[in-house]
Amino acid sequence: MDLIDTHAHLDSKVYDDDRQEVLSRCQAVGVTQVINASFDLASSRRAAVLAREDRRVFATVGIHPHEADAVPADYLAQLAGLAREDKVVALGEMGLDYYRDLSPRDIQQRVFREQLALSRELVMPVVIHDRDAHQDILKIIRGDGISPAGGVMHCFSGSWEMAQECMNMGFYISLAGPVTFKNAPRLHDIARRVSLDRLLVETDAPYLTPEPCRGRRNEPAYVIHTARRVAQLRDLTLDELSAAVSANARRLFNLPLPG
Repeated sequence: MDLIDTHAHLDSKVYDDDRQEVLSRCQAVGVTQVINASFDLASSRRAAVLAREDRRVFATVGIHPHEADAVPADYLAQLAGLAREDKVVALGEMGLDYYRDLSPRDIQQRVFREQLALSRELVMPVVIHDRDAHQDILKIIRGDGISPAGGVMHCFSGSWEMAQECMNMGFYISLAGPVTFKNAPRLHDIARRVSLDRLLVETDAPYLTPEPCRGRRNEPAYVIHTARRVAQLRDLTLDELSAAVSANARRLFNLPLPG
């Protein structure tokens, strides 16, 4: 099997004692590549280094809305420099988070829009974080637009109508561990209905651990549980689903075949 975890945080300190073992467990279950997503400049630098050092790992660089209030004046120039490094495949994660509101909303919106502009300038895909901010996310994307390289709505939590609009604007829809939960009928419906050529899977490790591993630290190998549940919901085999979502990830992020 060939499966890609399209969003993890392997640079997190929770993996400092066993990062290589975590990556080895990926290979053991057929997870061949991992995209390491960033949330600030420091994590962007760590992600770029990790990608450079391990053939299985690729990186995104960007500013999460939680960190929007702390960016230095030259953060866009720093991101642009990091984005030009080998194996940096997208900008993000970026977006809006109105659940925790750790940065003022006007600053979240400004930093989001500035990163979208950078994505258009560099013609790179974007990885969008959206928590309890669906309408403002859509308003900004409609108004500002994204680059022709497209993007992904990471850990999608919106409505089916939002998913349709995002796909029409060039986004992929990525499902994470919550789609495996029994009390997630809306996500189950979206998993069934999203166009197969617009679907991705992810872990968001170390967060959002899927069933049957809830209660443990999440890791990229567990994306197989998310893929298996989505395959069941779509009446596909795990191999069929994996082949489709991996092809999608390689198309969006311009990834090579593993090997």
